[in-house]
Amino acid sequence: MSGAGSPTAGARHPRSAQRRGAREGFTLRIVATRWNADIVELLVDGALRAASEEGLAAPGVHYVDGALELPLAAARLAADSDAVVALGAVIEGETPHFEHVSRAAVDGLTRVSLESDTAIGNGVLTCHTHAQALARSGAPGASEDKGYEAARAAIDLAGLRP
Repeated sequence: MSGAGSPTAGARHPRSAQRRGAREGFTLRIVATRWNADIVELLVDGALRAASEEGLAAPGVHYVDGALELPLAAARLAADSDAVVALGAVIEGETPHFEHVSRAAVDGLTRVSLESDTAIGNGVLTCHTHAQALARSGAPGASEDKGYEAARAAIDLAGLRP
């Protein structure tokens, strides 16, 4: 997200103070890819920061090889979680593989969320260049922090569950 009203990198969520302490027993888990680890670890840091600001216990971080493995891992974690955050970085190369992997990851995560009735925060970057991914990763000086935003979205969505 960018523009007016969008969160900035590391910005504190305006309702965090209201909810802090009201989440005892809330289970948040993170699944992240090993591919493009320099970017993904920054996304993980952002997601962990969002959980901490919310007053949640430190979520477990589970690693898979790449973005194609994220939906199955998210499905397995969703079985006993209130929310799952999926993090990865798919960066375009010279073949159409980028488009197939990106679409499969996004569609798979959406399907897991709907079928499991578990909030899934999609923090999978799909960028043309490494520099674009870095700018969205929460790195120092980055304009966005999609790991933080994905965790915030999952936590907020899980709060809508009856």
